[in-house]
Amino acid sequence: MIVMINGAFGSGKTSAATKLQPLIPNSMIYDPEEIGYMLRNVIADDVRMEVEKTDDFQDMELWKVLTVKVAREIRQKYDKHLIVPMTIYKSEQFSYIHRGLKELDPNLFHFTLMTSMETLHDRLLKRGR
Repeated sequence: MIVMINGAFGSGKTSAATKLQPLIPNSMIYDPEEIGYMLRNVIADDVRMEVEKTDDFQDMELWKVLTVKVAREIRQKYDKHLIVPMTIYKSEQFSYIHRGLKELDPNLFHFTLMTSMETLHDRLLKRGR
């Protein structure tokens, strides 16, 4: 089983994933943001393509590719159900990752968390964003 939890920053994805994880035996949280952080540290600006020279790791082509590949490797090596919280707001990246995860598990569950702008604003202020 793979559960994608999508939504805006501050919508509660990580909280939902953390509460869901104990309810799904043999599961783990797989956060693709970690792939993005690694890519930002490994791929220097002078190596990046021009469209990748932003503060958003989702602009890096390798992010979406590695997000799916790492999910595949985790499934094969550790045989875990994956709970995947992530904010994907670009349709091309979403389509690629959704399609890739669905190939790994045809019964992919996808949820989009929604909340009011006021709640998002309050949560992001508490985080300092």
